[in-house]
Amino acid sequence: MKLSSVAVAVAASAAMAAAQDHPVPEDPRWLVYHGAGTGAGTGAGADDAVGRGAHVVFVAGEQEYRAEQALPMLARLLSERHGFDCTVLFAQHDGLVDPSQKTRPDDPEVEHDVPGLEYLATADLVVWFTRFLTLPEEQLAQVYRYLDSGKPLIAIRTANHGFRDRWNYVVDGKRVRFGEDVLGGTFRGHHGGWHHEATRGLVVDAQRSHPILRGVDDVFGPSDVYRTYAGDDGLPEGCTALLLGQPLKGRSHDDEPNTDKQALPIAWIKTWTGNGGEPARIFHTTMGSARDFESAGLRRLFLNAALWCLGREDRIRPDLSVELVGDYVPLASGFDHEKLGVRPRPPADYR
Repeated sequence: MKLSSVAVAVAASAAMAAAQDHPVPEDPRWLVYHGAGTGAGTGAGADDAVGRGAHVVFVAGEQEYRAEQALPMLARLLSERHGFDCTVLFAQHDGLVDPSQKTRPDDPEVEHDVPGLEYLATADLVVWFTRFLTLPEEQLAQVYRYLDSGKPLIAIRTANHGFRDRWNYVVDGKRVRFGEDVLGGTFRGHHGGWHHEATRGLVVDAQRSHPILRGVDDVFGPSDVYRTYAGDDGLPEGCTALLLGQPLKGRSHDDEPNTDKQALPIAWIKTWTGNGGEPARIFHTTMGSARDFESAGLRRLFLNAALWCLGREDRIRPDLSVELVGDYVPLASGFDHEKLGVRPRPPADYR
């Protein structure tokens, strides 16, 4: 049956309106995901698009844990299952996503590039997963503005050492450290055995009723536990640990705990107040390699954290779907990029 010219025009107009509903224009340099009207739930049936009306910007730019695979997967989950509008930005080199690009001091001249950081201004929530980036001043200015905005932030794994040279964020005349000050801790070493001891997540008993932990169980990841504070100091004042990470004796789900190593905090919350004077909700997890996110428990922790960050904790339900959207076969972590199959690719390859 042939469509009339009026029907074609109406369809085209509707498509254009849908495209314009997203805060970020389509562009080959980044990925844009439109929030679905409803999502496929589990248990209680289809959910009610708990993320509708919120725009989440993801920033991927690290070299070890395959953030370039993990963040598009999470964006698909949030948009298709729960109605969030999502945008994924990548650190790029010569127009390609290049996790093999060196960092300083290995390459003293390197400068990284994250196209689209100006769209942090349109975000209701930012998810940050970078490592040792050296960004141009104009891009760093976009990050500083977001940190001054009072809007929330989720930081994953290497984000707590996400910047290197040129970082110069100042509040009330004092230079602010992204890891220690904004997030509540920075990488101080591998508490678990690097690339040979996995992590089992243990809920902090005193926080079992926290909405971020609603429905969260069996959190596991093959990456190791980070240490983020010295000795027995504990997390800084103002941080509330939600999940501890117990190192295991191997990298498989059912491996025994390494009882010679205590469980350390791997997920916590705090607030951050920048120059704008408005407190922002912060969630940081030191888990989060692409293969860690094969754990449904970790994906649920992330979804719940996103809703909590946005002040939507009343919408968190233990039956909200964290089912993967499409194929997700992440590469292993590590720096042997050629052996692992990591090579420069256009952003569209990660859709």
